[in-house]
Amino acid sequence: MEEVIAVRQVEVKEFNKEHGKTKIGDVTVGAVIGGMRGLPGMLYETSKLHHIDGIEYRGYDLFKVRELAPKTVPGGQPIPEGVLWLLLTGSFPNEKEIGEFKEDMFRRGQLTADEEKLIKSFPKNMHPMTQFSAGVLACQPRSKFVEAYQNGIHKTKYWEPTLEDALDLCAKVSRIAALVFHNCYGEGAIPDMDPNLDYGANYANMLGITNKDFWELMRLYIVIHADHEGGNVSAHATHLVGSALSDPYLSFSAGMNGLAGPLHGLANQECLNFILNFKK
Repeated sequence: MEEVIAVRQVEVKEFNKEHGKTKIGDVTVGAVIGGMRGLPGMLYETSKLHHIDGIEYRGYDLFKVRELAPKTVPGGQPIPEGVLWLLLTGSFPNEKEIGEFKEDMFRRGQLTADEEKLIKSFPKNMHPMTQFSAGVLACQPRSKFVEAYQNGIHKTKYWEPTLEDALDLCAKVSRIAALVFHNCYGEGAIPDMDPNLDYGANYANMLGITNKDFWELMRLYIVIHADHEGGNVSAHATHLVGSALSDPYLSFSAGMNGLAGPLHGLANQECLNFILNFKK
């Protein structure tokens, strides 16, 4: 990442120098009243959503991602760690890189006893997305960006603890989500994270599901939801809060709060309720 970011910093600086005064659109009163709808306002390159071709990650459509990304089951579904590597670096990891990255993500995903206790204490009738957002905030006191900023880190190095926090968050959210699931729907003990499993299998296992076909499904499910362009409510909210130098925990929680709205992620729940009611 250090090598990739150094190159990108130079490219962005030169691009801005050459095109910084170029106009890319008109602002209308209607667009402003509509919450800046349709106004280009963010540089975002990890994924692209096309109305016909679907989602691309770093220029690879999901079929190609499924073909080229690392797998646990030969010929099976890609594992989330490999796709996260692709989104971060622009390339697929080799065998050594994915092995080390899986170990690193497992280590980062551990919650403290106090964090687990707090998340488990959320009331059953609190909406899962509210619990999820609060669970992310419960881990915020361990933010590496906050510590580095308080210690006077130079602004050219902000990206380093920001990346550390972002990776920590990507690793921890599966455990947080599993705890929330058990708060609302689970019964019995919650399985611990298993260092021998990849991210997708670990998440499914922590939900209490041991069916290997479901593990494969969860690997694919997480992969195809890994990124969804930067202009949506949750991604924009995360970016906006982060622009105030709020650490990734605060920023990501803000994105979750946006995702919880019925015109965004909650639409999934409403669609499911429609289908269940239709079936009934």
